[in-house]
Amino acid sequence: MKRLLGRLDPGAISSEQRPMLRFLVILTAASTIGLQGYTILFNNFAAEMVHLDGSKVGIIQSIREVPGLLTLLLVFVLLLVREHKLAALSVALLGLGTGITGLFPSYGWLIFTTILMSFGFHYYESTNQSLTLQYFSTAVSPLIFGRLRALGAISSVAAGLLVYVLGAFAQYREMYLVIGCLVLAAGLWGLFQNPTHASVIPQRKKMILRRKYTLFYLLTFLSGARRQIFVVFSILLLVQVFHFSVRDMTLLFVVNNIVGYILNSMIGKAINRFGERFISSIEYTGVIVIFLVYAFSTSKNMVMFMYILDNILYNFDVSIRTYFQKVADPADIASSMSVGFTINHIAAVFLPALGGYFWMIDYRIPFVAGSLLGVVSLITAQWMRVPQKNITQEDVAELDLAPEPD
Repeated sequence: MKRLLGRLDPGAISSEQRPMLRFLVILTAASTIGLQGYTILFNNFAAEMVHLDGSKVGIIQSIREVPGLLTLLLVFVLLLVREHKLAALSVALLGLGTGITGLFPSYGWLIFTTILMSFGFHYYESTNQSLTLQYFSTAVSPLIFGRLRALGAISSVAAGLLVYVLGAFAQYREMYLVIGCLVLAAGLWGLFQNPTHASVIPQRKKMILRRKYTLFYLLTFLSGARRQIFVVFSILLLVQVFHFSVRDMTLLFVVNNIVGYILNSMIGKAINRFGERFISSIEYTGVIVIFLVYAFSTSKNMVMFMYILDNILYNFDVSIRTYFQKVADPADIASSMSVGFTINHIAAVFLPALGGYFWMIDYRIPFVAGSLLGVVSLITAQWMRVPQKNITQEDVAELDLAPEPD
């Protein structure tokens, strides 16, 4: 972790920003480990210990997305709790929900712990994005987002290894407890930190919807719809149509996260160099091609390569948030991130069910629809415009996030 902090916390970051960066690094790693640990164990735990059928598992998976819709309420919670405290509380809640999952293996209890865990994860993701945009400049935030995504990728691998090691001698109850306690400890640590500084612009503590943010709302909704096709139907394609085994999927999981760890840091640099519109255009052009290959390819290797590429492009959505940072009133960030997170999850309510219906008719239909969604996204992204500003010496220094040589 110290070595990773060295990469993420270089000398170019000001002394007053370093506590927030360290805060986000530790909580992001904990949040990812908690979510991945819960997810890796979930299907086996639900089948072997709770004896759930596919329909009940599907209901729980839908319920898991409800807290994502309810992040709209986060702005009201911020009337009572400071945002960095809420971020730490959210990680602690994620750890608590994960840790107690195995205590009472029943359908009702699994619904309860899933909601608890999901509230923690979704509220942390919203506050994490908001704090990054508030505490780091438009020149630095893309790089911070990229590094945090890279950290998330390597933390996902760590979660898989942790489950693999624990699985050799522990039962589900003990595995959930160990993972949950680790995440809970990180959240409790965060509660005793104060990574803020006085120069950050105070946030408006009310619901904000502005016409000038319409493009951000629309791109966020389209990104959420694209996410559902990626998460739900691409994996279904690999397993049901191309008969990927558990070992194949595990290997793909590891490869994806290693590639993500290597490339995510470069995405932020690319945004700074080429701009949000160009990066988004690359993403949506790729989405169109990938979904068409999903629909019509008969090559297992080709589809596997497309899945890896799909996973890479999925991380390009950082450009939507950095675009928003450049056009928004700085006091609107916290409220708008919670609104955006809700909009992003609207598609999660209906798209899996609707796509599943069309999947039963012909598995190609969801992917053809996804490619059309990519066309709409590509056209919409062409309206992205950011205000120009003069580059100062301070901006130049902030852009250089490489550690100084010894």
